[in-house]
Amino acid sequence: MEQFEIVVVGAGAAGEAATHLAAGRGAKVAIVDRELFGGSCPFWACMPSKALLHAAAIHHVGGDYPWARASEFRDYMINRQETDWPDDSGHVEALEKAGATVIRGTARFEGTGHLTVQTDGTVRELGAGAVILAVGSHSRVPDLPGLADAHAWTNREATSTRELPRSMVILGGGPTGVELGQVYARYGVPVTMVDSNQRINSRDHARSSEFLAAALKRDGVQIRTGVRAQRIRPGDGVSVVELSDGSTVEGAALLLAIGREIPVDELNLPAIGVATEAGGVKPDDRLRIAENVYVAGDIAGPELHTHLAHYEGEMAARLALGDDVRPDVSVIPRATYTDPETASVGLLVEQAREAGIDAVELTEDLGSTPKGYVAEAQGHVTIVVDRAERTLVGAFMAGPGVSEAIHEAVLAVKTRTPLSVLADTIHAFPTVARAMGTLFIQAHRKLG
Repeated sequence: MEQFEIVVVGAGAAGEAATHLAAGRGAKVAIVDRELFGGSCPFWACMPSKALLHAAAIHHVGGDYPWARASEFRDYMINRQETDWPDDSGHVEALEKAGATVIRGTARFEGTGHLTVQTDGTVRELGAGAVILAVGSHSRVPDLPGLADAHAWTNREATSTRELPRSMVILGGGPTGVELGQVYARYGVPVTMVDSNQRINSRDHARSSEFLAAALKRDGVQIRTGVRAQRIRPGDGVSVVELSDGSTVEGAALLLAIGREIPVDELNLPAIGVATEAGGVKPDDRLRIAENVYVAGDIAGPELHTHLAHYEGEMAARLALGDDVRPDVSVIPRATYTDPETASVGLLVEQAREAGIDAVELTEDLGSTPKGYVAEAQGHVTIVVDRAERTLVGAFMAGPGVSEAIHEAVLAVKTRTPLSVLADTIHAFPTVARAMGTLFIQAHRKLG
C-alpha cells in the first residue's frame, strides 16, 4: 500500500488548491481524478463560457468576431486546438512540479484511511493520514419521458461545440442558461428559454432578473417562465418539448441547465461510516464529514462557485495539516457574466427581515447615473442595511462591470464595516462603485 499524508480526490479548483497548499508545506500528497485535471472550470464551464461571451459581445456590436473565430478562441482557451479532447497536461505538470503524486483513476474508500484507485486496468491501494474530497459536480439530468432519445446537451456540449445549432431550447434560466442563451442568441441562433420559476435567475434580486430578462429579449431570446417541461418527443430534426401549460417549444439543440449533482455514490462513503443525504453530505464547521476526512468545493457547499471551491480547498488542506482555523463561508460573492452583468452578496431585504434583522433597502437606477449615461447602460445598484447595527448586510447590482464592483460590498459585509466609514469613502467618478457610494451616503444620512 502506498502511504500519503493527504490524499485528495478530485482535481478541480478545490482539489488543486488543496494539493498545492499542502505540497507547498512539505506534505506527501496524492491527487486523484478520473478525468481532466483542472476540473470543469477551465475546460467545460467558466473559461469557455466567458470566452464565448466575450466573442459574442464583440460580434453583437458589429466587431469582426464570426463564430468560426469564436470557436477557435474557445478551443485555444481550453487547450483543445486540432483535437476533440482538451489537453490537461499543464495542470498535471504543475501538480507534479509542486511535489504531488498524480493518479488518473476512480477512487473509493475501503475503510478509514484506506482507498483504492481503479486506473488503467489495475488497482492501486492508498493509505492516507487525511483525505480531502473535492469531487465537483455534473449537470443534473431530469427524469423526463423521451429525454434519453433527444441527445440533449449539458454545459459540456454547449461550451465546446464547433457548429452552431439551427435553433435551441434551454431548460433552466439560472446562470448557465442565461449566459449560454445570450451567446447563441447573439450569434443568430433562435433560442427559447424555459424556467419553472416565475423569473429567470430567480435567486438573484428581482430587479437584476428584470434587467437581464429585458436584455435577453432584445437579443432575441424567447423566455417562458412558470412552466415545466413534461415530455420530449422527436420532431422534424428537432426536439419538441411539451410544457405543463399544454404548449410546446422546439429546438435542434436541447440544453439542460437545471442544476448540478454531486457524484458521491462511487466514493463508498458507508465504508467510513458516512451516510449521504439527498445525494450529498453535511460537513461540520471545519469542513469535516468524518475523522480526518474533509470536503471542499461543490460537495461542501453551501454554493457552487470556483472562487468558493478554491477557498475551501486551501482551508481543507490547512485543517488536514492541523491548523486551528475555521472557514468563513457566510459571505460569498456571486456574479453572472451576461450583458448586463449581475452581481450580489449577502441577504435580500426579505431574507434579512426573516433572520430578525431590522433591514432597509435603498436602490439607485444605474441608467440615470453618470456611469449609465456615459456607457449607455441600464441596471441598478441596491443595498440592504441593518438599521440597528448601521452595517451593510447585502448588495445587488446589474450593469457594466458589476462583477468587479461587488467586492467592496463583499468586504464591507464580511468585516461589518460601519456605514459611517463606507459613506466617508471616496469612490471614483463615473463608476458603478460611485453609485454604490452614493447609496452609502444616503443610508448614513437617512439612518442618522
